[in-house]
Amino acid sequence: MINNSIFIHPATYFILGAVLLPFLKRFKLLQKIIMIIIPLLAFYQINYLPDTFGVCEYMGFKLIFGKVDKLTYVFLHVFTLMAVIGNVYGLHVKETGQRMAGLLYVAGSLGVTLAGDYLTLFIFWELMAFASVFLVWYRKKKQSIQAGYRYLLVHTAGGLILLGGIFLRYQNIHDLSFTQIAVNGATFADYLIMIGFMLNAAVPPIHAWLPDAYPEATVTGAVFMCAFTTKTAVYVLARAFPGFEALAILGAIMTLYGVGYAVIENDARRILAYHIVSQVGYMVCGIGIGTAMAINGTCAHAYAHILYKALLFMGAGAVLEMTGRSKLSELGGLYKYMPLTLIFTVIGGISISGFPFTSGFISKSMIIAAAGEHHRLGLMIMMTLAAVGTFLSVGIKLPYFIWFGKDSGVKAQDPPWNMLLGMFIAGFMCFFLGVYPEYLYRMLPYDVAYHPYTMYHLSETLQILGFTGLGFYFMVKYLKPEAHANLDVDWFYRKGALVFMWLASKPIGIANEWVGNVYKTVGLRFTMAVAKALSWFDWEGIDWVIDGSARGVVNGGDQMRGFQTGKVQHYIGGAVVVLSIVLIVVVLL
Repeated sequence: MINNSIFIHPATYFILGAVLLPFLKRFKLLQKIIMIIIPLLAFYQINYLPDTFGVCEYMGFKLIFGKVDKLTYVFLHVFTLMAVIGNVYGLHVKETGQRMAGLLYVAGSLGVTLAGDYLTLFIFWELMAFASVFLVWYRKKKQSIQAGYRYLLVHTAGGLILLGGIFLRYQNIHDLSFTQIAVNGATFADYLIMIGFMLNAAVPPIHAWLPDAYPEATVTGAVFMCAFTTKTAVYVLARAFPGFEALAILGAIMTLYGVGYAVIENDARRILAYHIVSQVGYMVCGIGIGTAMAINGTCAHAYAHILYKALLFMGAGAVLEMTGRSKLSELGGLYKYMPLTLIFTVIGGISISGFPFTSGFISKSMIIAAAGEHHRLGLMIMMTLAAVGTFLSVGIKLPYFIWFGKDSGVKAQDPPWNMLLGMFIAGFMCFFLGVYPEYLYRMLPYDVAYHPYTMYHLSETLQILGFTGLGFYFMVKYLKPEAHANLDVDWFYRKGALVFMWLASKPIGIANEWVGNVYKTVGLRFTMAVAKALSWFDWEGIDWVIDGSARGVVNGGDQMRGFQTGKVQHYIGGAVVVLSIVLIVVVLL
């Protein structure tokens, strides 16, 4: 894994690719080749990174652009793999700008993962935010433009909180190294940093940006966004804050909060967005538990989640691409027209639900087992209930109302080959990891002693899935999607923005207009009067003094010229007279 002769930062490929793409607008085929080669190069190259590289001094700060250990490697591996899958899925995208945004977004994620200091981390952290917002804006609809602005504002606020924590931490310890923070030694600065990370992890109540923005992104953009922002946040939390009790509790709450909203949602991509909140909750809870098994489970679940959630977003995106619809109430009966998309989406659904022989089965259960090993019964119950809701909403409800249920009359076909290929790769990995978990377990930070395929775990899982399926059968009429909006905590800043705009346009605007009118009638006249007085003083005062002095000098010169006779004896006589007068004055004084 280590070879000191190769040390190019993997993000470099993506940044250079983004810079190069605008010059190749006329060469679409070459653009597509570059979009595939770049992530493949990075996927290969991460296996040969040295432990530390890219160390430099800048303005007295020690920057470390590359620091690699097993925790870093597992995230690098899945991020670069997902970049390959996402770029294959998005080969049909025509906008060069959207492709550039995707490449810079991945570059930011890789930069954060490899950062060995907080300053480098912050630079790439902000690159992620500013690149990813264009994946929302490129959908070019009113809702997406508005959601993109809200997304950017929220992440800018989170970035400022993070930066404030970094500054305070440096002031306290004069060190910017990005290392683990002791639970008992955490300061106010450290908690500010944690909040900045938690915002990107979509921890309630600072989570609403995610279900607000992701469903409004482009089809390809949503696939990228579901994979990188929250999982990069999981990585930095696992790096800096393992064992913090607040994370364990908040993570468990996340699992139920996200799945609760997913059950009642109508829009397919909003359902999946809320399930990101729920699934990331397992990871945050694992970080909070902080044991070796829990951290292993967090990393394994992050790896598995990126693949099956991307597959689900690809499936929902394919439906949106081919039908122009994403609301379950407007879909149904598509199994006849999009059979391959149906198969791949179902694979994603059973994977996120934790079916045996899928990636979810070998990762999510490790976190629950770690909670049991740590005697955290409450956390176990909450995560198990969330697993029920996951299968109910994504494993059954989502595919049922899109492909089966009442025929909507919408006719479509499977998407282009590149989208199907991207779904195939992700689907294959879901089964590959489920059948051969050792491939993933070998990458995890700690030695793995966990065995998912025990009779107890199999029996428990099949009972949960079976009773959940039976419950859906009896409650299907109550779960029928309805076209209405569900309020979340984003209601507060949406309404807050309206209040701010009202204040700016009404009271403040009226006051500003009144002040302007007063200035026009009083201030402007006073200013003109002062200007006129100053002008008069300039002409009549300053100019009179200067011009008068000049005229006096000239006249004096003309009078002195009369004393210039040209005769030496006159000059000597005049000098003697002057000298005599001076001597008399001196003697008298």
